[in-house]
Parts: sequence; structure tokens; C-alpha cells
Amino acid sequence: MKEDGWLIALDIDGTLVHDDGYLSPRVKEQVNRVRSLGHHVFVSTGRAAANAFPVIRELGIESGHAVCSNGAVTIRLDEHHPKGFEPHSVETFDPAEVLTQLIDKLPNAHFAVEDVDGSYRFHKPFPTYALGEQNFETPLDELLHHPVSRVVVLSPDHDVDQFIQLMDNVGLQSVSYAIGYTAWLDIAPRGIDKGHGLAKLREEYGHASSRVLVMGDGRNDIEMFQWAKSLGGYAFAMGQAPDEVKLAATATTGAVDDDGVAQVLASLEGLEFLS
Repeated sequence: MKEDGWLIALDIDGTLVHDDGYLSPRVKEQVNRVRSLGHHVFVSTGRAAANAFPVIRELGIESGHAVCSNGAVTIRLDEHHPKGFEPHSVETFDPAEVLTQLIDKLPNAHFAVEDVDGSYRFHKPFPTYALGEQNFETPLDELLHHPVSRVVVLSPDHDVDQFIQLMDNVGLQSVSYAIGYTAWLDIAPRGIDKGHGLAKLREEYGHASSRVLVMGDGRNDIEMFQWAKSLGGYAFAMGQAPDEVKLAATATTGAVDDDGVAQVLASLEGLEFLS
């Protein structure tokens, strides 16, 4: 990365790709344009590594790192590795306490855990491909007894506002959590989020500049926005993001359907005069 280059971090779902997984050629073109200029682009996603990698590959990124599982897992890309990547760092926690609380409050919910190797164990079915290809049905009790990098909760009985209120009432103090558009809860080790993962990579890459730019559309991007802004960088919310996400950003770009990522990256040279 050139000395005055930008560190750019991009969420996947609702930012790089549409709901159906479509990656716009215009977005791909702009990602590769800024990379060719010497700027460094990281994917920073809530997806597990195995689910993130196909998008990274479609972007044409073959080396470097990516932040996955909302910051709990960082991978190193390696085109010679059988998977195309290998774990770089993995944060874990004991899920027993939080799962016990949630099972009591949400008896009809679907629970899953992400293991250190990136595979999932679940006790009730999740939407197709939500947990990636490596997922295994297991009794609920068996989810509680091994360190994991993430707990995933899907509650069909609640809409997102009800779920947020319920989580506030539960008071998950021992872990970090982010709620998606639906009643979907990602729970990570305490203090671990996308900003945490990117901060570690920024240090490893020796990126001392304030030229940091992040983009996302979800509540799990808010900490990443705060991290970028704390460095004097920029945080862009996608046009379809919830209001609380937009309020946490520096500015709002176009929606994912309008290639909001491409709009920002095409204007990168203009941002250089402001930083």
C-alpha cells in the first residue's frame, strides 16, 4: 500500500451485494480501480469466512486479509491454500451463560454457534445457506459446552423492534451483540466487533494515516463507523440503512441497488483533498 493510501473496509450484504447476492459490475470495477492505485481494500462482514470468501473471490481480491464474523475472525487470503484462505486470528468465548439466558427468554427461537474452524452447529433449521455449507444439527444442550466465536439467534416470533426491546431487557453484558433487519441476533465475544478487527489489521499493516474509509448498512456496522471517525476517517451508510445507522455515519451514499459503493469510490480522489 502506498504511503498516503486509503484503508477501505466494505461490508458485504446490503453494501457490496444485493439481497439476492448480485454484485454489480460497476461496484467491482471501482473496487479494482482503487486497488490498482495502491489503496488497500478489506472486506469487513458479519458473514463467516467460508460465506465471505466467494464474494472476495468475485471481487478479484486474492491476497491480504478480511474481517469476518463481525470481527471475531480474521482470515489471510492465500490463493495456494485449498480453501483460498486460512485463519489469521480467532476470538472465542464460552456461550453457556448467554445461551442459558436466551433459551429461557426465547423458548421457540433457533440457536446456532460458530466453531473455531468456521463450521456451525444448530438445533433448529436456519434459512438455506445462512450458515454456510459446513453446518451440523445437534441437540440444544450440546451448543453450550465448547468455546465459540459466535452465537446466532433467529426468533420467528418477534419483529426487529420487539427483539431489540427484549435484548435490552435481557441485558447481555458479557458479550457484544448486533441485531439485523429481522429478529436475527449475532453475539460475539465482549468488545469484539468489526472496528476491533480492522484496528488490529491497521496496526499490522502499519497504516498510520487518517485516510480510513468504511461503508456498511447494518447495526453491526455502527462500531466500525465509530472506529473510522475516531481516526479522522469517513464512514458512509448505504441509502437503505436504518436511521440509527445513518446517524452514526459521516454521510449517506446511494442504496445498494444504486451502486452506493461505486459512487463513493468513484469520488475517492475528491475525498483526498478533504483529508
